[in-house]
Amino acid sequence: MSESILLQRDGGIATVTLNAPQRMNALDLDMWRLLKERFDALSADDSVRCIVLRGAGQQAFCAGADIEEFPRVRSTAEQSRAYSEITQAALRAIGECRHPTVALIHGACVGGGLEMSTLCDMRICGASSRFGVPINRLGLVVSYEELRGLASLVGKAATLEILLEGRVFGAEEALRMGLVNRIVADDAVDEEVAATARRIGHGAPLVARWHKKFLRRLEDPAPLTDAERDEAHHCFDTEDFRIGYRAFLDKTRPTFVGR
Repeated sequence: MSESILLQRDGGIATVTLNAPQRMNALDLDMWRLLKERFDALSADDSVRCIVLRGAGQQAFCAGADIEEFPRVRSTAEQSRAYSEITQAALRAIGECRHPTVALIHGACVGGGLEMSTLCDMRICGASSRFGVPINRLGLVVSYEELRGLASLVGKAATLEILLEGRVFGAEEALRMGLVNRIVADDAVDEEVAATARRIGHGAPLVARWHKKFLRRLEDPAPLTDAERDEAHHCFDTEDFRIGYRAFLDKTRPTFVGR
């Protein structure tokens, strides 16, 4: 199991790789568990600046859940409830991660793989990448938790188009829908994502975490409290603000410390 979700670190940049290329990086139950563990640990690590999520190889980002194991672990409503507790915990770990996340997409990004990618902060794909949620052909339903990221990106109409038709479509259509931020040549995806992660990593990490926190809070219709509004001013008391301000005046690149 330890090799099924790979973790690599390059300074503050962490890369999490779904390592099942023989089945288009579809996740079995053990992989879902380990994926949550990886993201929980990275989210708690203040030295992390950006997390890249990708699939092994270039045939697929992820084809979602491993359907071949369904007869053993997800063949009844009772089994599905237990199964969903594990998969949805992994999806929440990605969506609620404190640090910026970027999905690096080669090839197929379908089913639960597409749902997973929508929970990252950015998505960059190759020109030949393919997208869709064709589970209507399996007689399966996308749960509320799994719908959240997709619907927040593309809205109700496009979400229903994706789910009701069950089409698998190309990168240009995905870009028009808002499913991806950027398309590059297939052989340029890795470097484009690496450059994006470096740019994110050069920014002030506390600021990135605050922005993610604020945007999540804005999804809640409850009125903001005075304390929540005041939190936007806390950055002025950080060492990173002083570092950034001095670097701006000196016309140098700041080296932030996350304090």
